[in-house]
Amino acid sequence: MNVTPPPYPPARTVEVFEDVAGVRVPDPYRWLESETDEVRRWQRRQAELAGAVSYDGQDPAAVRKLIETYDRGSRPALPRYAAGRWFRTVTPPGGAAPTVVVADRPFGAGRPVVDLATFGSGRNPAFLSWLAPAPNGRVLALGVCTDGSEHNTIRLIEVDSGRVLDGAPRQVLHSAWAGGVSWLPDSSGFYFLALTGPPREFRQAVFRHRLASPSRGGSGAGSTAVEPIPVGEGSREYTLVQLSPDGRWAVASHRVGSPVPVAVRDLSRPGTTWRPFVTECGGTIAGHVVGDHYVAVTDVAAPRGRVVALPLDAADPNDPAGWTELVPEGETVLRSLSPVGEHLYLSEFDQTFARVRILDRSGATTGEVPLPGRGALAAPFFALTGLAVGAPPDDFVFAFSTLTSSWGVYRHRPGEAGIETLAAPAVTLDAEVAVGRAVAPDGVAVPYHVVRPAGSDPARPAPTLISAYGAANVPLLPQYQPDVAAFVAAGGVLVQAYLRGGGEFGRDWYLAAHRERKHVRDTDLVAVAEHLVATGLTSADRLALTGGSDGGLMCGVAVTTRPELWCAVLPRAPLLDLLGGTRDPYLDFVIRKAWADPDDPAQVRRLLGLSPYQLVRPGVFPAVYLQAGATDPRCPPWHARKFAARLQAAQEGAEPILLHVFDNAGHGAATSPEVAVEQDAEWLAFLIRTLGLGGQGAFRDGRRAGG
Repeated sequence: MNVTPPPYPPARTVEVFEDVAGVRVPDPYRWLESETDEVRRWQRRQAELAGAVSYDGQDPAAVRKLIETYDRGSRPALPRYAAGRWFRTVTPPGGAAPTVVVADRPFGAGRPVVDLATFGSGRNPAFLSWLAPAPNGRVLALGVCTDGSEHNTIRLIEVDSGRVLDGAPRQVLHSAWAGGVSWLPDSSGFYFLALTGPPREFRQAVFRHRLASPSRGGSGAGSTAVEPIPVGEGSREYTLVQLSPDGRWAVASHRVGSPVPVAVRDLSRPGTTWRPFVTECGGTIAGHVVGDHYVAVTDVAAPRGRVVALPLDAADPNDPAGWTELVPEGETVLRSLSPVGEHLYLSEFDQTFARVRILDRSGATTGEVPLPGRGALAAPFFALTGLAVGAPPDDFVFAFSTLTSSWGVYRHRPGEAGIETLAAPAVTLDAEVAVGRAVAPDGVAVPYHVVRPAGSDPARPAPTLISAYGAANVPLLPQYQPDVAAFVAAGGVLVQAYLRGGGEFGRDWYLAAHRERKHVRDTDLVAVAEHLVATGLTSADRLALTGGSDGGLMCGVAVTTRPELWCAVLPRAPLLDLLGGTRDPYLDFVIRKAWADPDDPAQVRRLLGLSPYQLVRPGVFPAVYLQAGATDPRCPPWHARKFAARLQAAQEGAEPILLHVFDNAGHGAATSPEVAVEQDAEWLAFLIRTLGLGGQGAFRDGRRAGG
C-alpha cells in the first residue's frame, strides 16, 4: 500500500563511533540511548505518529474489540500445589487487580488470600511475576513487579490470615527465570536468585532466606545471606536450587537455556558444603531429584534427548559411563520431566506436536496421556524455569492448546485412561491448518505450519504473516497465540516457521544456527518466504514478518538485507544493535553466549554482518512498525529508537517507518494486560492497514466487513 511517507520527528546525528575490540564504526544516533527529556519528547512524538498512521481509516475500538475477543483465550497461569491445596490468581471482571486464592481443587472457588492491589500504586499496578506456596501451605511467597520491567521483589503472605509478613528479603530479582523461590521441604525458608547490586550491572547470586519463626508463620525479621554455590568464577548465568522432597539433597542447576546440575549438597550431614557436580558438559541435563539420583532429560550423546539417572554421590559425575540410561533416544524430541506422585511425566515433541509419556521411577513407560488434540503443552520459555516445580502434586495438571483452539486446563490422574477438563478452551478459531516445507540453500528442509481462515481460496495469493524465532534452543510450538489468532480472524494467513536455532527438533537443530552459524537462521527465513511466494500462497506485496526479542533482530536483518521480499516487517521488543549491546552487562552476557566473543576483532567483524543497526543503508524499504517497552531490561528501548531513526533517514521509498515505545511495558513477561492489549491492537491495526485485510475501511464502522 503506497502512501506518502509521514513527517518524522527530527533526529539529529552526532560524530560518535562505536569501538569494540578495535573495530570502529559510526554510531550517529548514540544520543538516543539516553533517557533525557529530549529523547522522551522525541519518543512521544514517534508514538503519536505510529498510532495515527496505524489506525488511519480504521475504528480503533473495533480493532481493540477484536484483540480482546481472542485475548480471552490467553494462556492461564497454572495453579501451584502445596499441602493438599491449590493456589492461583483470579482476575475479577472490570479490570480490577488480580487476587490470589486458595482452594481444595485446582480451579475451585476457594477463598481470597491477598489482593495484588495491596502492592500497587496509582499508575503502577502490581503484576504477579510468580507465586510459590511453602510445602506446609502456611506461607505464600509472591514476586511483585510494578513497572513492567520483570524486576520483582518478594512478598510473604500468611495464608490463613492474608497478613503481609514483615522480614521478606529486600533483594531485587532480575526476572522470574529462576522460578522465584525454592522452598526448603520443612518450610523453614527458601533459596532464591537475585541481583547483588543495581539492575544495570546484572550481577546475580543465590541467597538463602530463613523465616524468623516458622512455627508462627514466619513473622519477624528473618535472615538472608548469600549461598556460596560453586558455579564458576565470574559466571553471569542463572542458577536454580532444587530440593529433594525428603529434604536430604540440594542440587544447583545452572544455565537458563541448557541447564546442568553444577553442584550438589547433602543437607542430611551437618557441616557439609556444596561440592561441584557436573562441571564439564556442553549439553543439557535438566531433571529432578528422585531418591538418591538426579533423573534428567539430556542431549549428551543423544541430540533428540534421552532420560538418565545420575547418582548424587557419584565419584565422577562428569563421566557419562556412570549414568544409568532409563529411556533411550528415539524419533521424538524429549523436552522435560515433571514429578507427579510416584511417577514421572515425560514431555516430548513429535514433529513439533506434544506427546506426554508416563514413567515409573525406574524409567519404565506405563502409559501415555491422551491429549485433547495436536498442539502444545504450556511450558516456560526457558528450560531452567521449568525445573521450579515446588511440591510434587499427586496429579498431572497441564494447560494445552492448538493453533486454532485456545488454552484449556486438564488433569490426568496416574492409572486412569482419560483426562478431566478443569477449564475448557474459551476460543475456537474458524481456520484450517496445513503443513509445509521449504528447502534452505544447504538442502535442509525447514518446516512450517499454515493457519488459513476457513473457506478462503488456497489458490489465491493471500495477505500472509510469517511468525518465527529460531534462537536460544527455545522451541516455537503449535500453540494458541491471541494476537496472531486475531490476525487470522481479520482475514490474514499465518505461517509459523520453525527455523534452525530453535529447540523444536533437538540439539543439532539448535546448534545449526548458533554463534558462528547464526546466519543460518536468516537464510532459513528467506527460504520460507521465497517458497511461499513461488508456490503462490502469497506475494511479496502481501507478505509480512514479525518476531520478538531475538526474533526482532531476525526482523531487522530481514528488512535491511532483503527489503524487496516484504510488504511489512514488525519487530517487537527487538535487539537491533549488537555492537552497542556489548556495553550493556546483560546483553554482553547474551552476545558472548549466543553470537560471538566481543574481545576478538574477527568475531566482532562477523557481528557487524548480523547487526541490523549497522546494516542500514539508503534504499527502498517496506513498511516497518517497531514496538518496544520503556522499561525493558533485556532489549532496552534505545535499540528500537536508534534503528528507527537510522531507517527513517535511509528510507527512499514511500512506506512509513514507525516506532512506538510503550510506557510501563518491558520485555513482555511482566507487562500488564491493559498495556498488552494496547500493544497488540496497534500492532494488528498496522497489519490490517498495510496488508489491506478485509478491504479498505473494513474496521471503520466497528465490525469486520468481510475478508
